[in-house]
Amino acid sequence: MDTIMELQVAGDEELLTGAETMIRDLEKELSVTDEGSQIFALNRDGEADVSSEVADIMKGALDVCDRTDGALDISIYPVLKAWGFTTGSYKVPQEAEIEALLQNVDYRRVEIAGSRATIAQDMKVDLGSVVKGYTSTAVADYFRENGVKSALINLGGNVQCIGKKPDGQKWKVAIKSPFEDSQTGIFAVIDAEDVAIITSGGYERYFEENGEIYWHILDPKTGYPARNGLMSVTIIGKDGLMCDGLSTALFVMGLDEAVEFWKQAGDFDAVFITESGEVYVTEGIESSFNLYNEYYDAPVHVLKK
Repeated sequence: MDTIMELQVAGDEELLTGAETMIRDLEKELSVTDEGSQIFALNRDGEADVSSEVADIMKGALDVCDRTDGALDISIYPVLKAWGFTTGSYKVPQEAEIEALLQNVDYRRVEIAGSRATIAQDMKVDLGSVVKGYTSTAVADYFRENGVKSALINLGGNVQCIGKKPDGQKWKVAIKSPFEDSQTGIFAVIDAEDVAIITSGGYERYFEENGEIYWHILDPKTGYPARNGLMSVTIIGKDGLMCDGLSTALFVMGLDEAVEFWKQAGDFDAVFITESGEVYVTEGIESSFNLYNEYYDAPVHVLKK
């Protein structure tokens, strides 16, 4: 998953080994570049037999795509590749190239029937927008099934916590500052118990060309980086896959549309940090949300339904 993995668990150390094996197995099966993965086979051949778990992940991802009307689209991969975000060889593609690639971006043309997955000709899918969230929840379920009452799973900032800390206090989960001039790197802290907390932001991966910054969160409708006044979106909920997908989708939507989506959906909480440093927090986590150090005086707006 190309990220740092951190697992804290109050239980048998063998559970950590089991969790690491789960994570590596999922990474292998869902990789876009590993020739032995099920997703690689699907992209190469246009169809593939997939495991029940991979089918469920794909269905979950497609559900988020559908709920967000394509603000998340798992078939955006070829456009990401054109920008160099999959390889690190960054460049601004020609407009004609983007327009051509967008002809094959449409999650509605991905089909799953039983164990058979099919995509349209010239399409490529990538589950990177949901895989860490799904994995964190899968590991949490594995821990719970083995009697764990307290644990923290952190997959590159995609956090899932079980219960409280061993000392009985709630977990403190940091929201990374999206601003380069941050002294501590932390914008806020959420007191958390039995939830997933997942953040997406343009600061995570970007490049600069001719004085312009281009980041990796692309708007599937335009093929260009989503620029709408947001710096990061954090989603708090029970299901990691949903939180992971929504953090990207709501970033693409922009603040106004994202807030309306939250009001209608109601099954998650959120934190929106804008380019001007203002913060919008949904009412469900108001009492658990705390600005950190240098950002203590940032304007905070509580969103209510």
